Amino acid sequence: MTASRRPPNAPAAAPREASYSISELAAEFALTTRAIRFYEDEGLLAPRRQRQARIYGERERTRIKLILRGKRLGLSLIEIREILDLHDAREGDRRQLLRFLEALDHRRAQLEVQRADIEALLSEIGSIERDCRRRLREATAERAAPASPRPARGPSAARAGSREPDGHRG
Repeated sequence: MTASRRPPNAPAAAPREASYSISELAAEFALTTRAIRFYEDEGLLAPRRQRQARIYGERERTRIKLILRGKRLGLSLIEIREILDLHDAREGDRRQLLRFLEALDHRRAQLEVQRADIEALLSEIGSIERDCRRRLREATAERAAPASPRPARGPSAARAGSREPDGHRG
């Protein structure tokens, strides 16, 4: 068996790009394979196909990282797609960063509105809680107070209340 040699003037072979299976990426990013296929269906990922198998390269791996970062920040899939498309475009870095800043500003504004809503709700809950506790104390105090006997009303009430020891009226 002879070792294969390249001819002296032949260019060196390009290094092979790393490739990943769907299961490898799912395990690395703690995703389900279904989630990765969903991102494909949404046009966010485009793996190569080798027969029936999907083969993912560094591009798809990077895109999954960006998708997950966008999701953590609360960006919509549309916003994430725009950022990913800019990432692929020529001069993408500058445009991608500007678009990303726009998306972050928009998300920050949404979160500020949500924070104001949450603070208002917490204040309302506090007010209702204080009222409930006050009413509970009042109800507990009324229960603890000794009950005063109620006077009987008229002669029929006296007869209705008097029973023989066997339970029959006298």
